[in-house]
Amino acid sequence: MRKWVVARLVLGFAAAASALAPASAGEGGRREYDPPAEYRYPPYSGVLPLCSDPWILQEILDSFASREREYWNSGLAIAAFESAAETGYRANGLSYIPRRYCQGEAFFTDGKRRRVVYNVGEALGFIGVGSGVTWCVEGLDRNHAFSPNCRAAGP
Repeated sequence: MRKWVVARLVLGFAAAASALAPASAGEGGRREYDPPAEYRYPPYSGVLPLCSDPWILQEILDSFASREREYWNSGLAIAAFESAAETGYRANGLSYIPRRYCQGEAFFTDGKRRRVVYNVGEALGFIGVGSGVTWCVEGLDRNHAFSPNCRAAGP
């Protein structure tokens, strides 16, 4: 009698687990129920500024200086950017908000050179208008928002 009860429990758990398992990936690794972000309402276009776009770099420069001044009571600022390059585009998948992942070197007012990791997301600007920029400076992530070593800001 116990063997039948145990066998039914095992079969029941196996059936429940297979019912809850995600559908197998279709062509190109995409799931059938996981359409690209371009099919949403309102749709995304996937058109994003380049990593070296002056507006993007200026946004990082301004927000870094503001954060240092207001939160950390520091006069540290980014003096210049060098070698901004893309490290990934829509690396999380087609169904997510389109993002371009980037990194570059920056020269700071303390004379040091540090790596800046950032991503640009479509429709993530103020009240959903324009591109939004999320950035992290290696060695200056004081509240560990993107730990370890700014890895969470990248792809």
